[in-house]
Amino acid sequence: MDQRESLKKAQTVVVKVGTRTLTHATGKLNLRYMEKLVRELADLANQGRHVVLVSSGAVGAGIGKLGLEQKPQSIPEKQAVAAVGQGLLIQMYEKLFAEYGLVVAQVLLTRDDFNDRKRYLNSRNALLALLKFGVVPVINENDTVAVEEIEFGDNDSLSALVASIIGADLLVLLTDTGGLYSANPKLDDNAQRLSVVEQITPEIRQLAGETCESLATGGMVTKLMAGEMAAKSGIPMVIANGSEADVLPRILDGEDVGTLFCARDKCLESRKRWIAYGQTAHGRLIVDSGAKKALLEYGKSLLPSGILEVMGDFEQGEMVAIEDHCGNEFARGLVNYNSGELQRIKGLRTEKAAEVLQRTCSEAVHRNNMVVNS
Repeated sequence: MDQRESLKKAQTVVVKVGTRTLTHATGKLNLRYMEKLVRELADLANQGRHVVLVSSGAVGAGIGKLGLEQKPQSIPEKQAVAAVGQGLLIQMYEKLFAEYGLVVAQVLLTRDDFNDRKRYLNSRNALLALLKFGVVPVINENDTVAVEEIEFGDNDSLSALVASIIGADLLVLLTDTGGLYSANPKLDDNAQRLSVVEQITPEIRQLAGETCESLATGGMVTKLMAGEMAAKSGIPMVIANGSEADVLPRILDGEDVGTLFCARDKCLESRKRWIAYGQTAHGRLIVDSGAKKALLEYGKSLLPSGILEVMGDFEQGEMVAIEDHCGNEFARGLVNYNSGELQRIKGLRTEKAAEVLQRTCSEAVHRNNMVVNS
């Protein structure tokens, strides 16, 4: 089946709309666009599809309410304005969706909700229950407390995480460009839109860096990171211009709109997805070439003997990144020792490590608790 044609079968769709699409240059909300967006989402919902909206805009709503002339610059000011705007934003969505007979639910998430396995599963169960009731979840990161989101993420990663935990069939990122291009379309008249990307290669990543205006909040680079996350979760992703007429129905009708990033045939199972994407790394383990080869080529666990350096302060059971001596991360996993213990036994064989710690020693990171990049 044609990759575009397969999108017609998508039953659960996560749609992310970014700040630049949802707001005017002044920072205030674009109400006309919000009406268009809700109309298209309602159309999908009324077709019997499950719809999840990941929406920025809390800061924009707060700017309008407070009568500010420009966007706040400091983190505390952004957080304060977001606190004012978040309630207004959900009220607006509630009113707009109600015109189509649909109920919405506000869901505010932070990275901590994904770091903890129990909270991760609770979030998934709550979202699935909302979809079962026919509710449209409107998700945003909790801007009032999530400093990193305001400064960097712009919900791209959040939307991919949400799509992954609920097992969505499609992720759509609505932005202010028509997709990924061969060059910056604002600077090069010969720039060509890429219709389909089978796999995100280094060449594709380079295009993203060249075609976005900057690597700042919500740039194309962060969207490709979301695309990789979705692909490894078995979910296709489309980047499209949110201002195009009927963009969502056209995507779901299999039309050649935006850039489609294909899902991988072999995807990670649920727990491995949580390990790969749900958590923030609390430290880094630098390993030798032999350990890297054992992990990548032979599917082995990481032993203390292969560790060259232990970076950061972490506890047993927390997530660590695994890097080669050049600093390239090629795996991550849940560690069986705290950082102090690993400092004492790094480079030692299992028997010697047991003598040092005066207890039986196991792998530093077991294969079942590890995900390698591929």
